[in-house]
Amino acid sequence: MHEYRKLILWRKAIDLVSDIYRLTAEFPKREQFSLTNQINRAAVSIPSNIAEGAGRNSDKEFAQFLSIAHASTYELETQLIISKNLGYLAQEDLEKALNQLYEVQKMNYALQRKLRQLFIK
Repeated sequence: MHEYRKLILWRKAIDLVSDIYRLTAEFPKREQFSLTNQINRAAVSIPSNIAEGAGRNSDKEFAQFLSIAHASTYELETQLIISKNLGYLAQEDLEKALNQLYEVQKMNYALQRKLRQLFIK
């Protein structure tokens, strides 16, 4: 079992969720149960899957949940771009969110590679 609260990756993903919630709070009310909800759920999925995977019994299972979290980053990226295209996000806000997201993606991928090297041997 891994101590996910000590992972910088998990902490950065938590920060990302907080920032995403602040951004979506400004979206039109008509989007509350559609795009806003989708974006928030995708964002929450990232640190949630990291934590769930850390609680699994093997590095292989942990890597699998990191992979799910990684896929959620791409879902979130797509939804943020759609939000910008619809005029709900300013370009500057989109770029800031995407930079945070890309950092999480890179860290996640690096951790997945490290774990895979452990169970390939």
